[in-house]
Amino acid sequence: MVILMNSNMTLSALTTLTGLDVFDYLDQEVSIPVIDGLQAQGDLIVIPFSLLANIVAPLPWTRSVRVPLSGVELLRSAAGGNPHSLVADEGECTWSTPVKDARGLALGMLDTRVTAYLIHPEHGATGIAPGRYVIGRQQERGVGRARGAVMLVAD
Repeated sequence: MVILMNSNMTLSALTTLTGLDVFDYLDQEVSIPVIDGLQAQGDLIVIPFSLLANIVAPLPWTRSVRVPLSGVELLRSAAGGNPHSLVADEGECTWSTPVKDARGLALGMLDTRVTAYLIHPEHGATGIAPGRYVIGRQQERGVGRARGAVMLVAD
């Protein structure tokens, strides 16, 4: 049975389809936005590949996997906490990792022919429009004692 995800997906419908949970305090009936540009979710950032084509590329040993409806864990939050999971209709989306990144921030590349979703228990979900993207870590400038230092965002 193929269940097609769509761009009018609610958080409740997505968690029911995937079996992944989010925290109860999130509005389950909210429509998940689908974006074809830059977007962030906690410590992850999704960047259209065209913006990074000169610095991110597959490696000879890059492995691509089909993203299942049950999801692929991309990153677990600081101290082993909650995971960021990528989900999509079976066979319509691939996740490729590792990749070469001159910045050292890319976790991998996403190629999707349908809307794919990032789900996180604390943040809910965001939709990624069809296309090619680089998903990686976010950086931030430190404050206080670490003022001016560039650090990875810890979610």
